[in-house]
Amino acid sequence: MAAAAALEAVAPTGALWGLVHDFVMGQQEGPADQVAADVKSGSYTVLQVVEALGSSLENPEPRTRARGIQLLSQVLLQCQSLLLEKEVVHLILFYENRLKDHHLVIPSVLQGLRALSLCVALPPGLAVSVLKAIFQEVHVQSLPQVDRHTVYSIITNFMRTREEELKGLGADFTFGFIQVMDGEKDPRNLLVAFRIVHDLISRDYSLGPFVEELFEVTSCYFPIDFTPPPNDPHGIQREDLILSLRAVLASTPRFAEFLLPLLIEKVDSEILSAKLDSLQTLNACCAVYGQKELKDFLPSLWASIRRESNQRRTILEMILGFLKLHQKWSYEDKDEKPLNGFKDQLCSLMFMALTDTSTQLQLVGIRTLTVLGAQPDLLSSGDLELAVGHLYRLSFMEEDSQSCRVAALEASGALSTLYPVAFSRHLVPKLAEELCRGELDLARDEPTKCSRHLRCLQALSAVSTHPSIVKETLPLLLQHLCQMNKGNMVAGTSEVIAVCQSLQQVAEKCQQDPESCWYFHQTAVPCLFALAVQASMPEKEHSVLKKVLLEDEVLAAMVSVIGTATTHLSPDLAAQSVACIVPLFLDGNISFLPENSFPCRFQPFQDGSSGQRRLVALLMAFVCSLPRNVEIPQLNQLMRELVELSCCPSCPSSSTAAAKCFAGLLNKLPAGQQLDEFLQLAVDKVEAGLSPGPFRSQAFTLLLWVTKALVLRYHPLSSCLTDRLMGLLSDPELGPAAADGFSLLMSDCTDVLTRAGHAEVRIMFRQRFFTDNVPALVQGFHAASQDVKPNYLKGLSHVLNRLPKPVLLPELPTLLSLLLEALSCSDCVVQLSTLSCLQPLLLEAPQVMSLHVDTLITKFLNLSSSPSMAVRIAALQCMHALTRLPTTVLLPYKPQVIRALAKPLDDKKRLVRKEAVSARGEWFLLGSPGS
Repeated sequence: MAAAAALEAVAPTGALWGLVHDFVMGQQEGPADQVAADVKSGSYTVLQVVEALGSSLENPEPRTRARGIQLLSQVLLQCQSLLLEKEVVHLILFYENRLKDHHLVIPSVLQGLRALSLCVALPPGLAVSVLKAIFQEVHVQSLPQVDRHTVYSIITNFMRTREEELKGLGADFTFGFIQVMDGEKDPRNLLVAFRIVHDLISRDYSLGPFVEELFEVTSCYFPIDFTPPPNDPHGIQREDLILSLRAVLASTPRFAEFLLPLLIEKVDSEILSAKLDSLQTLNACCAVYGQKELKDFLPSLWASIRRESNQRRTILEMILGFLKLHQKWSYEDKDEKPLNGFKDQLCSLMFMALTDTSTQLQLVGIRTLTVLGAQPDLLSSGDLELAVGHLYRLSFMEEDSQSCRVAALEASGALSTLYPVAFSRHLVPKLAEELCRGELDLARDEPTKCSRHLRCLQALSAVSTHPSIVKETLPLLLQHLCQMNKGNMVAGTSEVIAVCQSLQQVAEKCQQDPESCWYFHQTAVPCLFALAVQASMPEKEHSVLKKVLLEDEVLAAMVSVIGTATTHLSPDLAAQSVACIVPLFLDGNISFLPENSFPCRFQPFQDGSSGQRRLVALLMAFVCSLPRNVEIPQLNQLMRELVELSCCPSCPSSSTAAAKCFAGLLNKLPAGQQLDEFLQLAVDKVEAGLSPGPFRSQAFTLLLWVTKALVLRYHPLSSCLTDRLMGLLSDPELGPAAADGFSLLMSDCTDVLTRAGHAEVRIMFRQRFFTDNVPALVQGFHAASQDVKPNYLKGLSHVLNRLPKPVLLPELPTLLSLLLEALSCSDCVVQLSTLSCLQPLLLEAPQVMSLHVDTLITKFLNLSSSPSMAVRIAALQCMHALTRLPTTVLLPYKPQVIRALAKPLDDKKRLVRKEAVSARGEWFLLGSPGS
């Protein structure tokens, strides 16, 4: 190395040799801080560091050279102020020479040049030399974002300290920067690049014949289309980019002949934000441009602006923006209401928009109505009647206007809170009539009318926001459900579920008001129980609804309604309700049910009827949603009945509901003798059931739910039960189910053991479960026979897939080999769970994942041909995510991947083809400018 040899240095000490050697060989990370501290203290010189790195800088292996230069560059970044002029000269010669090196070396070389660009002792002429070398040797836009940012930083540093030298390059400097910036996409880099362009213009650098090229390389981003990702740590907003670009475009009259036609084009576009940005940019330009630049474009500009004055949607959008701003203003005089004088004109515009054929104008009209309605005492009773009529009409729009229907329902919900009388008087009666027509349509078996029936249900639930309205809408919904039971309607599963979903939405709205919450509970819950009990009774001829009510999907919908109606009850009111519902199931006490004349007793725990036993799911929904401090009557008997039913093989859905109900109650019990007795009862039942016999599957389900109940609350017995579950991974019959059980243990449930239902759920239970059990899972995998190893992989994959990523990342190097092995497992569930786990890790741990890129690419491509569509999609999504790894790591695989991804382009499933196109497109762009 000629440049390195020119650096005179005394022999480094053994300690420095050791630090350098360990870092270069990958045996130690982060010694740069120590070496830099020693240089600052005088223990070593920068020259000694170079001498110690000599063998690595001359090593034929690019990665070793890169590590050596990386260490030197990190030291220089901290010690550049100590360098002498002679040292800077030789270091720059060395780094410029390294710009011709292997692509793996370039990022570290650029970091070193960035450090040297900060040196005060930089001799004249070297800034120009460095930039010429970068412009000539480095294809900047093929570098990763961080390295492109380094190049922009070098240019910025030299422009700040060596301006006159750079101006001596003339237009060559401008042309070189154009090449660097061309195709840039990253917002962090664009902010720096826009600032450099602005400085080029405002500080009178020579643009030469490259004015149009400089305009093109910046104006291609106009108008800015950027949405910050959620939780963006960089804090870059769309407005930052807009203002930076606007400052560039409006910085010189020399851009006028290119910019003004562009602004005219964008003013005439259909995108409102583009119109606004164009007009604001034109306004900024007028402060710089003179008559000479503007006169030829004035007729076209005026025509575009005049057409915009005739755009009703634009006008209404502007008024809407003003109204939103007006909402934030406060007035000292409470009687001062500036909008009153314009109310009639505003309403006229609004109603014009609501009746227009344009969907976009209707949407703006709906938003305007919502804002106007929020102004106290602005709308008259006549205005409200008209508004309610329009919302009713828009709520029943056809499918091609779904956005209007959704907006109308949202507006109805917002305004019914403020104007309950208007909605009760003008909307609820129309919806009641619509519901009656829906009953007739169902009776006539006219499925084409069912969509209107569904929209009526949606509208009823949307306006149920005020206690007075709920007292009208809830009886309508319940009466409709009863009519479906009594009549001869063709009421299928979907129609009944739709009614239950509307009841669920009303229940959610009632949670905000204790009075409404209790009204809903005491009105809806007994009615639902009565319908279900009636459906469970043996009769010679069942109605259609009775058969439907006992279906799993419908019971699940009713479970959701009952659970939601119970979670927000006060303890006193909950105690009143539990005193009725538990005796219903234990004693058959039906006295609190409406229309409680049934042909036989209701005895779900004693009766052999599977229909009655299925209703234990409704009991679960109620008792497992009660506050913890509500005392449950006959608890001992109830728990014993639940345990017995949980191991009954005749009705799997009932036994599962009983196990979940037992676990939900167990989770809430305070520590003490009663809890211990119930736990022992469950453990005895599980152990007896897991012995060879007909109840093994049911006993396993009970074990799983009891384990989850204890894991959530950190109960000491949870570790014993988890070990028992882990032991079943080797069981020939229950092994696969035990593996899937780990998914249940780590997941959030929706119907039982939920925080909303007052279950005891510790916030860190997943992290604790991971710490306590993953080592045993890994050990068990290594010790297991080949035929059961997939069970351990599946269990491990489920745990890791649901673990918070910050917890998983530190453990990734240890566990990644097992995850990669899981991808070779033939079980589609294992493959899908593992792919779901790996995809975010590709984005969050690129350095670790880069070490296994060859294996990852091979396995992902193999799985892109899986028989399972879900696996094919997930594998292609991972292939897409791979492009976020360092480009230099991926480039050798680019041709192979592009060829392989041609196959899924012809997949028979559209969703697979879509992912294949997306992934292949990113691999095509890999290494291209701006990628």
